[in-house]
Amino acid sequence: MHEALQAVYERVLSRNPGETEFHQAVREVLDSIGPAVDKHPEYADARIVERICEPERQIIFRVPWEDDHGGIHINRGFRVEFNSALGPYKGGLRFHPSVLLGTVKFLGFEQVFKNALTGLPIGGGKGGSDFDPRGRSDREVMRFCQSFMLELYRHIGEYTDVPAGDMGVGGRELGYLFGQYKRITNRYESAVLTGKGLIYGGAQVRREATGYGSAFFVEEMLQVRGDSLAGKDVVVSGSGNVAIYTVEKVHQLGGRVVACSDSDGFVHDPSGIDLDLLKDVKEVRRERIRAYADKAPGATFVEGGSIWEVPCRVALPSATQNELDAAGAAALVRNGCVAVGEGANMPTTPGAVRVLLEAGVAFGPGKAANAGGVAASALEMQQNASRDSWTFEYSEARLREIMRDIHARCHATAEEYGVPGNYVAGANIAGYARVAEAMLALGLI
Repeated sequence: MHEALQAVYERVLSRNPGETEFHQAVREVLDSIGPAVDKHPEYADARIVERICEPERQIIFRVPWEDDHGGIHINRGFRVEFNSALGPYKGGLRFHPSVLLGTVKFLGFEQVFKNALTGLPIGGGKGGSDFDPRGRSDREVMRFCQSFMLELYRHIGEYTDVPAGDMGVGGRELGYLFGQYKRITNRYESAVLTGKGLIYGGAQVRREATGYGSAFFVEEMLQVRGDSLAGKDVVVSGSGNVAIYTVEKVHQLGGRVVACSDSDGFVHDPSGIDLDLLKDVKEVRRERIRAYADKAPGATFVEGGSIWEVPCRVALPSATQNELDAAGAAALVRNGCVAVGEGANMPTTPGAVRVLLEAGVAFGPGKAANAGGVAASALEMQQNASRDSWTFEYSEARLREIMRDIHARCHATAEEYGVPGNYVAGANIAGYARVAEAMLALGLI
């Protein structure tokens, strides 16, 4: 790490004790941006790095709600509004028992750089709760969402902070959240939330965007190497929204996804994942991934184990943070993997990233490869602001153009700073420089 940045990192550690995921996210950026610090001393003079590492606002609140049997539950809600130099805070809400302040801070920090890479006028933020919607009835989820929004509404708005969905927050939850926001404010402010249903202000391709964008980014990485997804076996971890639509787009681009997973284990289907069956299992019946193997001839379910042991040419970790470790990366390299694209937020450990880069694997970090979701959210905001609605085809074309531009920006920046092909450095430096320039222009705020 650059000497000047080491002191910044040590300060982050001392000011944010115990928040290991946040520490990891900050270190990953600071390890990369030393060349930009040398090239732009004005950033150091204005202490840009220190300011980026400190959220503009951190909001924590109590969320009381009642279950179907009259039991009272108390959860904790979070919204970290990290940086608004480029526009209103933008980032999803995550409902999962693992959500802590450090989790939300790491996600919000990543979001600042990811949003900057899109080239769109959006800042970075993130939020959520330790509430678990799994196994809860629709009415219980509704009561929780209404209680959550009863506090959150004070802090959001289309020109202030625009949340979206994330893990545990899909169309159902966003509908309840938007309904409560409308009820409280007496305003049909469509652009205050993105990822909404099509019937009440949502946008085409938003549901598919993160998965589609991940596949588009990997296709771009392969194309600069004279290659493509066509004909390649692909492994996609996870089986939620991101994973499902990653599978869909990989298949459309000519690849064959042979394995996907959930927290119970993974399924291996050598003939290729049956997308219709996967959607039925996960989106309609809301069952565990083992149910796929019960219905698909030739598919096997492996309880536990590592999905990264399945031979493939391309791997797309699309489930959760730190799911791909050094041992998993070594298995991918051993089996001939040539490209890895992060569909989730920080799913690859630092050790695994080193293994992949040293082996010459094309590696697309999450802040670039999974930026499709927030890009489509920004497009949804544009449609809401203009009271417009775009076709699926037009929206997908815009998404692909944005992902192509993100790839080109990361690739060119890596070349400019003497680390050709290193998308981690390219993404971090390009995102950092864009935010830094905006912060300089706005003065000391």
